[in-house]
Amino acid sequence: MKARVVAALVVAAAGVAGLFFAPVFGLLPLFLPIVAVAVACYAAVELCTRVAFLTAWRPLVVLVFGLLGVTESVLWPTTLFGLPTGETVRSLVVGVTQSWQLTLQSTWPARPDPELLLFVPLAVLGAAVLGLELTRWAPAALLPSLVIVGFSQAYQPLTGWLAAGGAVGYAVVAAGVLLMSRENLRSVRQPRAWAPAAILAVVGTVAVTMLDPVTPAVSLRQNQVSALPAVVSSPLDDLAAALRRPDVPVFSYTSDGKVDRWRLVVLEGFDGASWTPSSDFRRMGSTVSLPPTVTVPTVKRKASVWLPGWDAPFIPSQSLPTAMTGPAPWLDQDAGVLLVPGQARDVHYGLTWQEPVVDAAALSGSGVDSHADSGFAGVGTIPAGISELASTAVHGIRPSFQAALVLERYLRDNYKVATGASLPTGAGWPQLTTFLLKSKRGTSEQFAAAYVVLARILGIPARIAVGYRGEVAAPGLPVTVHNRDILAWPEVAVAGVGWVPLDPTLSAAGSGTAARTDTGLAAAADQARQNLPPATELHDPPMPDDPAAAPPTLPDFRWLVPVSLVLLVLVVLVLIGIPVAKGMRRTRRRRVTGSAGVVAAWAEARDLLRSHGMSVTSGMTARDVAAVCDRNGPPVGEPLRVLAVLLDSALWSGETLQGGAVEAAWDAVHLMRRGLSQQPLRSRLLAAFRPVGWWPLAATSFRRLRSRRTLPA
Repeated sequence: MKARVVAALVVAAAGVAGLFFAPVFGLLPLFLPIVAVAVACYAAVELCTRVAFLTAWRPLVVLVFGLLGVTESVLWPTTLFGLPTGETVRSLVVGVTQSWQLTLQSTWPARPDPELLLFVPLAVLGAAVLGLELTRWAPAALLPSLVIVGFSQAYQPLTGWLAAGGAVGYAVVAAGVLLMSRENLRSVRQPRAWAPAAILAVVGTVAVTMLDPVTPAVSLRQNQVSALPAVVSSPLDDLAAALRRPDVPVFSYTSDGKVDRWRLVVLEGFDGASWTPSSDFRRMGSTVSLPPTVTVPTVKRKASVWLPGWDAPFIPSQSLPTAMTGPAPWLDQDAGVLLVPGQARDVHYGLTWQEPVVDAAALSGSGVDSHADSGFAGVGTIPAGISELASTAVHGIRPSFQAALVLERYLRDNYKVATGASLPTGAGWPQLTTFLLKSKRGTSEQFAAAYVVLARILGIPARIAVGYRGEVAAPGLPVTVHNRDILAWPEVAVAGVGWVPLDPTLSAAGSGTAARTDTGLAAAADQARQNLPPATELHDPPMPDDPAAAPPTLPDFRWLVPVSLVLLVLVVLVLIGIPVAKGMRRTRRRRVTGSAGVVAAWAEARDLLRSHGMSVTSGMTARDVAAVCDRNGPPVGEPLRVLAVLLDSALWSGETLQGGAVEAAWDAVHLMRRGLSQQPLRSRLLAAFRPVGWWPLAATSFRRLRSRRTLPA
């Protein structure tokens, strides 16, 4: 029976270890597959226990049962009425060889797709198979599950209460394995130290995870990104061609409010000739968290998008997408760009995103985000006259959002939007030099590219976004977007807000599109634009407070509340648990009859003396202990000598003692308690709560007696 309990605990340890991947997939998607594998593995153990000839084949039986558990819980769509098929086998191969890496290429929490999720239940299965074969030595049986725990933390470490709960849960199961293992019990030399060590382990786990959550310096996720497929042409290159056919519909959508614009691609790299997007694409998970750079409040927005006849990999998106229904796209989280592998055709999807909410006055006084690396990607070799133009455009104002607005106003006031059939194309330095210094006429392609290079020269982080303007419509009504709505615009990184879209062509176009920018960041930017002072009144906004000059703040001790509560609960459990455990042990010993009952009374006597601080070794007889007590101990020598006579008869007479002998032995113990009650109050309190004697110190004699005769019930 004990071997079966140990097997169940080893399987449970592997299952608990698999739940440590909760930050990667979420707890609920992992629960069913892991439970299915654990139940299947233990069912295989029971089968091998009951069918003798299967014992030698137990690893194979457990493996087969576990794979069936994985198949039924994760790969059911690939089966034929629950029976594995060739597709099931191929999926399992992918789960073993690729799913762990595909998960690293996803945002987290990842979608619980079989091709991503499979490696977790398969790892649990492997740990269970290996652990069951190592149960002859309990610590070795836990090693496979510990490997899974370490592997999961290399993906995403647990933190806070989740880490404390996971650690305590695994510690409880592991402790059960160690305590139920006969070999482990025999190897214990100082069992009394186990209870304090367990308490300290729990307290240490809670304290460490609450005060200093572990974040690894190197994660397996680093440098694991999806490869960007070859793109035939950039949407920026197609902008002029689309404007020549303005009435062609592109896509349609319905939303819960007005949408200012839709993005297709964000271009960051510039070598002087061409603009390139980021290659940091990951598979989009079930939900996407906001980047840490956005600290202002946000509101949730939703829309449904239809793309009939769409033939490009990039699909309409927003700056901060958080969830998507429909196809499983790739996401550049920093840029908010969605990409469907291959080419999307007739796609219908739902998109949820967050939109920052910021006051126009606060936005006007904000500084730029100096840590936005993608906004400083470079500008190539700057032609003559461009740097001087940049400095003139902002009147020498230092980098800030106000300077970004001044640069936008300079382009609107001094350059014109090209219209008609002959539209300029290209956004390299030759075309931008012509636009900035000569023709001063261009489409939003040249306006956006010129703005970004000038902003970067001035130290303002900026990048190009290409997409479409949203249309004004009532919430819930379908909106059709046409080629005439295509637009390239610059975005600048603002500290605490994220990337704020601008539009240097807004006033020059004279299209009355200001009515579109009445929501979100675009509305705040438009209000800040209207409040921008004239060039003659421009001055640098006040510098943000220097953190080094700020008065020191008191440390945050809020963590003391939960930690103190945990410690208080542990202390109360210890204070109550030790006396209760001693009482239960005494009751259990009191029920033993015959010769073993006298031995049990002797074990109780030794534990009493040890609780009161006496050094009683396992080699001392009852008479030896009585002699020590007569010299310098409590007045318990006489009861001990009575107990010694009864103990000699129980161990060496070879006869079964009657009930009166057991009663006499326990009467002697009672007299010892009465003598020990004369000790000082401090000694009695310490004795009541001192965790000694958790294992009978007369265990050797007790086992010897059990091996010689069958004890009466």
